[in-house]
Amino acid sequence: MGKAAAARKLASAAAYGGGGLSVLGAGLYGVLATEARWARKTIGPMIEHPPPDSTGWYGRGRPGPALRIALIGDSSAAGYGVERVEDTPGAILGSAVAEHADRRVYLRDFAVVGAKSSDLEEQIDRALPITPDVAVILIGANDVTHLLTPSTSVRHLAEGVRRLREAGVEVVVGTCPDLGTIKPIAPPLKQVARSWSRRLAAAQTIAVIEQGGRTVSLGSILGPEFAAAPALLFGPDQFHPSAAGYRSLAGVMVPSVLAAVGVIEPDEDSLESLRGEGVLPISDAAIRAVQVPGTELDGTEVGGSRRGVRGLWVELRHRRRHPDTEAETPDEDDTEAPASNEDGPLAEVVDLKVAEG
Repeated sequence: MGKAAAARKLASAAAYGGGGLSVLGAGLYGVLATEARWARKTIGPMIEHPPPDSTGWYGRGRPGPALRIALIGDSSAAGYGVERVEDTPGAILGSAVAEHADRRVYLRDFAVVGAKSSDLEEQIDRALPITPDVAVILIGANDVTHLLTPSTSVRHLAEGVRRLREAGVEVVVGTCPDLGTIKPIAPPLKQVARSWSRRLAAAQTIAVIEQGGRTVSLGSILGPEFAAAPALLFGPDQFHPSAAGYRSLAGVMVPSVLAAVGVIEPDEDSLESLRGEGVLPISDAAIRAVQVPGTELDGTEVGGSRRGVRGLWVELRHRRRHPDTEAETPDEDDTEAPASNEDGPLAEVVDLKVAEG
């Protein structure tokens, strides 16, 4: 079975409730499950104290109305292992979006260390009341280490994206990273993990775009960049990113988050064939995306139709990364927000945060 067909089959299994193991082979999944147990023991116990909460207001002195971002997912979204809030993905995202959009940003961090795709429903329940403009989702690695079947993982993600899109929220999903670079997973199963995680990422891509979201390949976050400098980009447990690693992760996501809220540089408005950008059937585009880290995929139309004979049409883009932004410490309240926001939805956001303590 070809890679594109396998990804389609896994996505279909998720949509219709199938087990999905036939895509990987039950024996192969069992081997990976055994290796996952061993890797979890190698990684060791979790740090007791939670990562800093990146919830708050970013873009001091910038005009409104503010953009609202919901950060959803697992430890990679929460910033597990860092000590300073400025080193968390949330603070980096909030600061960068505020700078490049020249807008105030309210970011709410709903991510939970250890979360799996099956935990997305609860996080989305908490996120919807703040009426975010965009939700950023980082999830998947714990699904592997906790033996969640691939089709189950993809199904939970697709359902979460559907709920957010029906509520009018833009969605940007960082797909499953390349698990083959994680040090506690030794060869030859390292190669198995790489193949498995890339196929899962392709299936996640198909499911997310089917529900109206957009995806960003995170292969580079645990791929060549991490392999070249594991001491710099991995934390002490060799599984979670270091502060530099989280900056790399957030840097990949920022251009697509800006595009999702309508902030696009003029030279990125159209597709550039010289950069390998173009319109492709969804399965082919998903496979290409996992091969080229940082690739963004989003649904589009050809001849007035979103779907061709080979499935949905998608735009494949390689958005330019923005220069690193110095991350801010978030403000707990929006004392600098324009007066027009004082009695509006953003005031309700502040009241909700205060009420929850």
